[in-house]
Parts: sequence; C-alpha cells; structure tokens
Amino acid sequence: MTEMEERAEGASTAQERADLHSHTTYSDGALTPEQLVRKAKSSGITTLGITDHDNVGALAEAAECGRSVGVDIIPGLELSATLGEKDVHILAYLFDPSNERLLEYLEFFRRERLKRAERMVKKLNQLSIPVTLEAVLDHAGIGSVGRPHVASALLAGGYISNYHEAFDRYIGVGAPAYEKKYQVSPQEAVRLVALAGGVSFFAHPGKYTTEADLVQLINVGLDGIEVVHPSHSPTMQQHYRRLAQQYFLLESGGSDFHGGRKNDDTVFGAYTVPMRVVEEMRRRCFRSSR
Repeated sequence: MTEMEERAEGASTAQERADLHSHTTYSDGALTPEQLVRKAKSSGITTLGITDHDNVGALAEAAECGRSVGVDIIPGLELSATLGEKDVHILAYLFDPSNERLLEYLEFFRRERLKRAERMVKKLNQLSIPVTLEAVLDHAGIGSVGRPHVASALLAGGYISNYHEAFDRYIGVGAPAYEKKYQVSPQEAVRLVALAGGVSFFAHPGKYTTEADLVQLINVGLDGIEVVHPSHSPTMQQHYRRLAQQYFLLESGGSDFHGGRKNDDTVFGAYTVPMRVVEEMRRRCFRSSR
C-alpha cells in the first residue's frame, strides 16, 4: 500500500469506532438487542460486540437490526471461569454461534446459574428475608440469571435501600448469602472458544487480577487482553497495552455497557477501540482456521 493509499484508508476509517463489550436483556443488560443496536447507531458506534454472560441468544436479533441501521455486529460472549480462588471473565469473539458443543455448554452453565440463584434465595430466606426465586426470575426475564437479578428482586421487595447494598450486605463475596459459581477453568473456557472458531480475551484485568494471573491465562492459550475498559485508567491502559505487545497478544476494549442501575449512559460511546483492533482479531481467526 502506498503512502497516499494509507492516508486515504486512515481518513475513511477515522470515524469508525468499535465497542466490543456490551450486554442485553439476554444476560444482565437493561436493553433489548434491537434497543442496544439502535443506541450504538445514535452514539456513533459502527461496530458493536455483544457479549452477554453465558448466552448467545441476542446475536441473531442484533445482527438483523444491525444490517438495517448500518452497525456491524461482532458475535461475542462473556464466559465465567475460576483462577485459583478468583472469578475471572473470558471474552470470546468471532466464534460460530451455532456451534453445537458451545451451545450445549452454555445451556449447562445456565442451569448451574439457576441452581446458584436457588441457593442464594434459600440463604436469604434463612436470614429472614422472604424474597422468592420467582421474583428473581421475573427480573432475569429471558436472560441468564445472576446476582444482579437477585439484587433487583431485593430492591423491588423493599429489603434494601439501594442496588449496591445487596452486594455489600448479602450476596457479595464473603457476605452471608453469597454462593460460588460453578467452577470452570480458564483452560476449558479458552479451548471451548477455540473449538467454535473464536478468539479469547481476558476481560477487565485491572478490576481484580495481578500480572501473575495474566501470565497463567496466557499459558493456557489466551489470544488477547481487554485494554480499554471503564475500570482502567489511562495509565492502566498503557500498562496492559505494553503487556499485550510483550506477550504478542491482541487488544480489545469496550464500555461493558449494561444500562439501568449498573452504569449510566455516559460510558457508551466513550470507551471504544479503532477498527484495526477488529481486523487483527479477524486475521487471527482466519489463520487459526487454516
């Protein structure tokens, strides 16, 4: 490519930005897939990664809406895994959403999520908080049930004064009604994504992990690091970008947008990555499939 062509390409893509981390009502997001895609369009996001927790149900609807409004949808997923005593999240991209083994795993994990919610409700009842599983599932709707839905049920029932109190007093790590997730190793999660033709990224490492944790994940075949995230300061972003370069990893990034009580609208459109990040991910998938 000539210098003139490079400048032309840069000019044509300067306004194209990707948010590769967002959630819908299929997990713990506040917006339907169509609402989220339309919000992306109005926010100037040209490529959107939808990464619901353990659920790919939003992808077909989002892709259809994306085609109609001009937003490219990247198949995504946020998988839960356990590293030692820590919960870690693995972001998966560009996999085949119809992969049978992947779908079987996700269905199994959603059942385990339901069992976890049942155990938390039982513990809350033992604490004389009469919240019901039905109330929790009402808040989950079509999505994978999780602690945010328990918190919403507690708030709606008047058992707490604000959403975050649920985690601080009852269902956060170490709190009396906390229950561990079904434990999956990062190696299992990364392998599952690879078998479905996708790439795996360590989600928001700055929130709760160390560089030693990152090295362990790299050793199990991680493809990249989520560099841009609302919990990462500019200094932290530089740090993770250097680590990605050091270990020959890809970069990712996004707003981790949920809407509703989990975060406000200001993050959406404010945490994006350039299109070269998406193209590098596509190239990695292409090379892996050969």
